[in-house]
Amino acid sequence: MRDPSIKERRPPLDAFHTAHRKATLWLGAIVGAVALLLTIPAMSHAEEANPNNYNCLGNLAAGTPEAGSDEHQVQYSFYCNGPITGYQVQSQVPVTGIQSPPAVTDVKANTLTDTFACSGEIPGYAVNCVGAAKAGYETITGQFAIGTHLCAEPRVDALLSVTYAYLERGAVVQAISGPFDLGRPKGCRPDGFSGGNRLNPKPTGATRKKAGKKHHKTAKKAKRIHR
Repeated sequence: MRDPSIKERRPPLDAFHTAHRKATLWLGAIVGAVALLLTIPAMSHAEEANPNNYNCLGNLAAGTPEAGSDEHQVQYSFYCNGPITGYQVQSQVPVTGIQSPPAVTDVKANTLTDTFACSGEIPGYAVNCVGAAKAGYETITGQFAIGTHLCAEPRVDALLSVTYAYLERGAVVQAISGPFDLGRPKGCRPDGFSGGNRLNPKPTGATRKKAGKKHHKTAKKAKRIHR
C-alpha cells in the first residue's frame, strides 16, 4: 500500500503528450538520417558492381610446362570487382592448347570451390570458360599454349571479356563487360614495342616518323592560311 505521506508530482497530461511528440519527431529524424547514410553507400556499391560495367585487372606470364608438350605455356591471371559466370581470353597469337579448369582463389589466396570449365577451337584464338566466381575480387588463374616463344615478337597480348548471368523477374539476363587488355607477358626483356598493348599500342619508329610528317604538313598549311 502506498504511503499517503509521499506526495506524487505528476506533470500535466498535455505537457507529457507534447514531450512525447517532440521525442517521436527527433527519433524519426535520427532514424531517417541513419537510413539515408546506409542507403548512399549501398547505392554507390551497386553502381560500382554493375555487371555491364565491371572493372577487371590481370596480366600474362610464363605458364607451367606440361609433361609431354613442347609448346610454350602462357599463364593468365585476373580478377573483377563483381561475380562472373563466364569469360573469354582472346589471343592474337594462335592458341594450340587450353588448360581446364583454372584455379580460383579469394583475396587471401585461399583456393575456392568456385570453378570454370574451359574450351575452344584448337588451333584458334580464344579460350572460352563458363562457371562461377561467386564474389568480386576472386582471382582466376589458368593457362593456354602457343606455338611460338613467349617473348618472341609479336608477343602474345590477350584481351579479356567477362559475362554474368542472373535472374530478373523470372527471366535470365546476361551482362557483359570488356574488353580488358591483359598486356604483354611479364618477365620478357623490353624491346621497341614495350610500354604499349593491343588497346593502346606504343608508336613504332615508322609510326612516329609518319605522324611527324603529318604534323609538319598541317603546320605548313596553317602557316600559308595565316599569310
